[in-house]
Amino acid sequence: MGLLMQKNILFIMCDQLRFDYLSCYGHEHLHTPNVDALAAKGIRFNNAYAQSPICGPSRMSFYTGRYVRSHGSTWNCTPLRIGEPTLGDHLNAIGVRNVLLGKTHMRADREGMKRLGIDCESEIGLFNAECGFEVYERDDGLHPDAYQDACPRYNQYLNDNGFDGANPWQSWANSAKGESGELLSGWLMENADKPARIPDYYSETPYLTRRAMDFIDDANDTPWCLHLSYIKPHWPYMAPAPYHNMYNSTQVQAAIRSEEETQNTHPLLNAFMQHNYSQTCSRDDFRERVIPTYMGLIKQLDDQLGLLFAHLEKRGLNEDTMIVFTSDHGDYLGDHWLGDKELFHDAAVKIPLIIFDPSKDADGTRGHTSQQLVESIDLAPTFIEYMGGRIKKNVLEGHSLLPLLHGENKPLRRYAFSELDYASSYACIQLNMASTDARAVMVRDKQYKYIYVEGMRPLLFDLQQDPQELNDLGTSEKYQNICQRFEWAILKWSLKHHNRITLTDEQIETSRGNELDEGIFIGYWDQDEVNQAMSKAGKS
Repeated sequence: MGLLMQKNILFIMCDQLRFDYLSCYGHEHLHTPNVDALAAKGIRFNNAYAQSPICGPSRMSFYTGRYVRSHGSTWNCTPLRIGEPTLGDHLNAIGVRNVLLGKTHMRADREGMKRLGIDCESEIGLFNAECGFEVYERDDGLHPDAYQDACPRYNQYLNDNGFDGANPWQSWANSAKGESGELLSGWLMENADKPARIPDYYSETPYLTRRAMDFIDDANDTPWCLHLSYIKPHWPYMAPAPYHNMYNSTQVQAAIRSEEETQNTHPLLNAFMQHNYSQTCSRDDFRERVIPTYMGLIKQLDDQLGLLFAHLEKRGLNEDTMIVFTSDHGDYLGDHWLGDKELFHDAAVKIPLIIFDPSKDADGTRGHTSQQLVESIDLAPTFIEYMGGRIKKNVLEGHSLLPLLHGENKPLRRYAFSELDYASSYACIQLNMASTDARAVMVRDKQYKYIYVEGMRPLLFDLQQDPQELNDLGTSEKYQNICQRFEWAILKWSLKHHNRITLTDEQIETSRGNELDEGIFIGYWDQDEVNQAMSKAGKS
């Protein structure tokens, strides 16, 4: 009889990786054989959506299994309130280590901990401050000179290997060298086609990959979920040689945009089109100079994943380790005349999602694709069920994907949702919106995508007839019944139980009638009525 192997999870997340910038998702020139190989032995989901197109709230939904309106961390640096259950709470309860390597964008609720008398440096304080992760190494990846809360381990690593300076992340890993020896900042997009000063081996992606291998080698016999959270291909868009010029402008996909989008534009889209990054990313020289580097950063990621997957196999862990590959959101890259992320076109809110389940139950779906509507909150219950835990449905709002991985094809949901609180954005100022009103919700079904914007008209796209989302139907009389259906869908969704997390449905159901046991007789006339009620409730 063979040994029973320990189950583990390798939860890989890239930062700002577009779903369609992988060859298995259709990119013609950017070949990603290692991600493709993962898809060939797992399932590739073609309609997976982030709960927000912003790093922080999107990640908090991944890490809690809850919608943004439920966990309340609505923008970058908005603290996740103390007491919000995380994946770490669920996994630790069943004896699984929940380990972080890389980025979370988590901001601790230090005021909340102070109010409750929790020492931020205590074991429970650190656990909550790190979003329920055991930190192997945290690195959120943005360390400009003016933002040095603490020296990241990566900076010390660079110094130890001869890359001098107070901030080698910026001066080496994300800067190039000019013709006269001057530093050329990676923050400036005109420098994106130049190689970073640092050799490939010492750059961020290979460094995190080697750290993941270190963890795998150091891990004890306790089951683990390792969240390997890469920093790239998020800006600054700067890659080391040879990845800085591996691609050229002829290999860049055509821009998804039209001149009509700039005319009679929805006020929210128009406001975001005026942002500096949207203006820059819409330029032709951005597409020619920056996007090839973005592609190179993705190619570097794929190469490193090949090394990591080989290491798993060498250690004999590939047969019992679930591997998940995804991103927190996408990148507009000038599509729809927009840059960065923040809005709800597929370029920003649709994410790659590939899951390899090593169990025999998944043998029948290897290499399959799924068209089901999937949300990022589905990963937490998937991990819990895979590791043998019980899903707390009053807390976790997603659905386990194990049934799909094991061949069942029952629809998970009719609608997928994503949320945006843009109160911290320049668009809020430009639109003269009150911070409390700077909200939008996306909901889509198999055919349509509807976007509710507080104080403005909605947007509507027919994804079957207009997959590139160029024709907004929100003002068309012909589609008002469709818009109304989605309005009701949002209303129904918003009225669900989002915050009753302290009692399960089963606990509530079994507590009905307990007042009779406790001698509390509310509204009864005499003892005969009490006796009849107790008999009816089976309490005689």
